[in-house]
Amino acid sequence: MSLNKKLLELHRQGGFIRVGLVGAGQMGRGMISQIGSMKGMRVVATADVRPENAKNAYLFAGVSADAIVETGDLEKAERAIEQRQVVVTDDMQLLLALPNVDVIVDATGIPSVGAEIAWKAILNKKHIVMLNVETDVTVGPLLNKMASAAGVVYTGSAGDEPGAVMELYNFADAIGFEVLAIGKGKNNPLNVQATPDSAREYALSVGANPKMIASFQDGTKTMIEMTAVANATGFVPDQPGMHGPSATVEELAQVLRLQQDGGILSKTGVVEYVNGVAPGVFVIVTSSKEEVVHEMKYLKMGQGPNFVLFRPYHLCSLETPLSVAGAYFYNEQTIAPWKGLVAETVTIAKKDLQPGDRLDGIGGFTVYGKIMTAAEAKSLNALPIGLVQAQTVTRAIKAGEVITYDDIEQSTSSVIWELRKLQDQALQTGSL
Repeated sequence: MSLNKKLLELHRQGGFIRVGLVGAGQMGRGMISQIGSMKGMRVVATADVRPENAKNAYLFAGVSADAIVETGDLEKAERAIEQRQVVVTDDMQLLLALPNVDVIVDATGIPSVGAEIAWKAILNKKHIVMLNVETDVTVGPLLNKMASAAGVVYTGSAGDEPGAVMELYNFADAIGFEVLAIGKGKNNPLNVQATPDSAREYALSVGANPKMIASFQDGTKTMIEMTAVANATGFVPDQPGMHGPSATVEELAQVLRLQQDGGILSKTGVVEYVNGVAPGVFVIVTSSKEEVVHEMKYLKMGQGPNFVLFRPYHLCSLETPLSVAGAYFYNEQTIAPWKGLVAETVTIAKKDLQPGDRLDGIGGFTVYGKIMTAAEAKSLNALPIGLVQAQTVTRAIKAGEVITYDDIEQSTSSVIWELRKLQDQALQTGSL
């Protein structure tokens, strides 16, 4: 049965999927409003370090002020949900422990926070939907295995670009096409020197966080998203950082083909980003069957032998409820690192760094991310971008250099560091 029918059936029975949300920023707010228009699902509790963000998200969604209960008390929160009210808290631990929550959504976008959310959701036997691809590319393979062992679902989100790419890939793979390349459009020209300061004016004009915009502009977000796709499909970047060509949708099949055929690729089975097709995602396919190629030409899909399957939109957190429902009803994953750690987004110095300097993380002033194969990252001892947490630099590093584990001093531990250690050990022993 389709998800809309399952949700309607649940609604008619007087029930609904009880969603707990961590992070009431732009993505979280959109999701709360979208779910407010749905049957069979409610965001019953939201945690944010600024509770007023969560309150406003509910008010914007049409929830009356007297139905919003702000509390840090578990029993009071449980009673509020039982009485069809919604809970706001600044304590994500409370939300993760709530027994009357079925599915957790992480919309924080912070790797270290996302790792703790996913880990504790799994320990509490709750499905976890990650609107936090930064965490996924760092410790996703381990979290995915942990969730499977616990009998719950760990999944990326529909509507996020990796999930939208995966939708096309699954379609093409299921009907027997040979998939040659998969990827997404980039919204802006690559500028690895972008910082919150340089991105601030544009960010304010669109009501976004300057750090988030900087992470888009410097390419880190694109690298991370395509790393997630690589780990889900086994496809790899053709070169570190990918090629990033410019093309229209009609030109994609010509550009993303082998060099010997006039394209830019040294091999097929690759992930890539392209300037000029944003906000769309694409899959390049072919077939060895003459009749299939003939049919594709007849259907005006191009002249072949390669063809483009293109989705011109992705609706971000507005589609997240589909992943929530899929996990709840069918134990279904939208996207997960089924292939393990195939690719890595490593840390690159954004400027010259000196001993004693502190790294500031994704979308900041000191580093950006670049995708490469996991094997290459391991050979360089490269530091994954998701592990950057205000570490001190121990040597002089030139702008553009890969930052390694040996280049930093890690003074404190965290959940994501401990999970990464476990993941690395499991990969080394072949148990993951």
